[in-house]
Amino acid sequence: MTNVGIVIVSHSPKVAEGAADMVRQMVGEDVRIAWTGGDTAGGLGTNFQAITEAIHRAWSEAGVAILVDLGGAETNSQMAVEMLREDWRDRVVICNAPIVEGAVIAATEASGGASLATVRHIAEEWSR
Repeated sequence: MTNVGIVIVSHSPKVAEGAADMVRQMVGEDVRIAWTGGDTAGGLGTNFQAITEAIHRAWSEAGVAILVDLGGAETNSQMAVEMLREDWRDRVVICNAPIVEGAVIAATEASGGASLATVRHIAEEWSR
């Protein structure tokens, strides 16, 4: 079985790495987790190329759910999705959920074999 992959995008590399580490410790290795944070100069920010690379690291035929922290991360994630191969675009979603809690919930659902739509729905519903 192939599980949905998870990408964590934060303006802070430490936040992104910490959230990914928390997910791995809580969910294990059944879900591909990738993270990216910071701008190309090492400061706070995000960039679509790094997000694209993270999507590739977390790629699964079941799809990829992206969790973001702030508006710029969402904008750059949308740009990264638009730049993907056409056959991948429909299998990558950006979840409107808190980055840490959402990532844990999304990965927990994914580890049980849930579909991309279910992973997204549960992450977004749980945060309301």
